[in-house]
Amino acid sequence: MALVTTTEMFKKAYEGGYAIGAFNVNNMEIVQGITEAAGELKSPLILQVSKGARSYAKHSYLVKLVEAALMENDIPIALHLDHGPDFETCKSCIDGGFTSVMIDASHHSFKENIAITKQVVEYAHAKGVVVEAELGQLAGVEDDVNVSAEDAKYTQPGEVEEFVSRTGVDSLAIAIGTSHGAFKFKPGQKPQLRFDILDEITKRIPNFPIVLHGASSVSQEYVKIIQENGGQLKDAIGIPEDMLRQAARSAVCKINIDSDLRLAMTAGVRQVLHDNPEAFDPREYLKAGRANVKALVSHKIKNVLGSDGKATL
Repeated sequence: MALVTTTEMFKKAYEGGYAIGAFNVNNMEIVQGITEAAGELKSPLILQVSKGARSYAKHSYLVKLVEAALMENDIPIALHLDHGPDFETCKSCIDGGFTSVMIDASHHSFKENIAITKQVVEYAHAKGVVVEAELGQLAGVEDDVNVSAEDAKYTQPGEVEEFVSRTGVDSLAIAIGTSHGAFKFKPGQKPQLRFDILDEITKRIPNFPIVLHGASSVSQEYVKIIQENGGQLKDAIGIPEDMLRQAARSAVCKINIDSDLRLAMTAGVRQVLHDNPEAFDPREYLKAGRANVKALVSHKIKNVLGSDGKATL
């Protein structure tokens, strides 16, 4: 099976009341863990690559890893650029085999965001590639995204119709209370997604795919393992999974998960090295990290996204 765009995925997800998981990939073990879970559960899948991942692993390596995953798993997979910072980065990914790109010009003015997004859309659509854009800004730090709580801002529903119509974008990432990074909220602080904003946006652009970034739930199990095995992680909580399930049943067709993957991988590696300080074979400790990634993705697909079995629809 060849790589696909997200167009048909999102149409089915919107109509079926579930969401597609968009999981960030950085190396072979993460790709394997994610795709093995999705393959066994027959779930459609989005593998996404950030600018930082392309810098770390190189574009060609990541594309070939995803192509190898397609050979091993008979499920629809889209390859997506996460938080493309400019037209040039998006163009490079479009020309380099990606089937979907995100242009994140949300830190610019509304007018500039429209102009930059429209430029990417025109180039991408001519190549058969779909485009995601962002309106509003999430707080947090992750790879090249660094937005302070003071600079974060909710998406304004009154802007979405004009933005979508003028840019021709295929999906829209909105800010309703999620945030980037593993440490979104301090202990005792209650996370709250603004479903009122989501509902108003849905009324203004019905049947349009909405995206949630920064939607890791920060598994306390993995945080504890890392802390108990030498990791200096502070306590924190993420987005409660019941809120994400509610979002997945609505207009949200794509839910991004990155920090949870990092915690799962790190917990597996630290556990092996703690239990066997003399271990030096990367196949041993990376295997444990991969197993954690697979277990995490399986849980998300079955219990949060609701996308299991949907690859056969």
